[in-house]
Amino acid sequence: MNLLKLRLSIIGTLAFIIGVSTLAFTVLLTLTGAFNIYVIIILVISINLLQWFFAPRLIDSLYKVKEVSRSERPNLHRMVENICRKTGLKKPKVMLANIPLPNAFAYGSPRYGNRIAVTTGLLNNLEDEEVEAVLAHEIGHLKNRDVQVMMFASVLPAIFYYIGFTFMLSSWYSGGRRDAGGTVLIGLAAMVLYFILSLFVLSLSRLREYYADRHTVETVDDGARKLSEALAKIATTETRTMRKGRSGGSSSFKSLFINDPDTAKGDAATISKYGGRLSDRALVDKLISKKLTGFDRVMEIFSTHPNMVKRLRALQNIR
Repeated sequence: MNLLKLRLSIIGTLAFIIGVSTLAFTVLLTLTGAFNIYVIIILVISINLLQWFFAPRLIDSLYKVKEVSRSERPNLHRMVENICRKTGLKKPKVMLANIPLPNAFAYGSPRYGNRIAVTTGLLNNLEDEEVEAVLAHEIGHLKNRDVQVMMFASVLPAIFYYIGFTFMLSSWYSGGRRDAGGTVLIGLAAMVLYFILSLFVLSLSRLREYYADRHTVETVDDGARKLSEALAKIATTETRTMRKGRSGGSSSFKSLFINDPDTAKGDAATISKYGGRLSDRALVDKLISKKLTGFDRVMEIFSTHPNMVKRLRALQNIR
């Protein structure tokens, strides 16, 4: 996917989410009493803003994240500084998450600032050049303000979910009023909109992963190779770690990660038996050569991250 097409896809998906939401709000406000819906909208937005504001504390607690000093991890700090200098971005806080799964994530809020975290599993299983590629991807998320964009996009389907839930609950306790049928229909329509918009939010998340991948290629020498090998190793190592039951509660904020741990098993199924016997490049080649099935394509629709095979192929085609 070339850069122009990727940007247009991101803009188009976001425009669809906003456009459909605006139209649906207009219809709902026309058909119903506006007061209750306004209360729901204000409540959902307030909850999401509070969640965003204090999310870093929650994430730090959930993943046993702590800030690491330059003396503790000099190479990590050096890589982050080099990438930020090329990007023109202020250096975020460098964090370490004490979980065995190899992964990384970028997060932050106005109160706590930007942060970039790597897991102990990532540092234990990847080479320095691969860690650098992963860091560049995560810094790309910070540069593109993906935390803010995805929070805004995610609020819209959440509003329709709570509108639908409220109307369905209202019809349940309506006591057989005449307008109960109309209330049920509005509730069902809101739930359908929630489902549709959620799928488009997932699509937007996948597109922004591609965009962050491009940032690695633009800021790291031989970035496509390094990130491809890192992603292949992350997928296979995650598979082995999760088989041992050592996920570390990884799925709670999986959209933050560079790779979705819930799909790692499927991504690496065809090559996991070769783990330790193939070179890094051979692992990538095995994944790229995998034939995508209809099941793979359907499962990707419900994922926050692109299918690994498609993602690796896209990396090879970035110029």
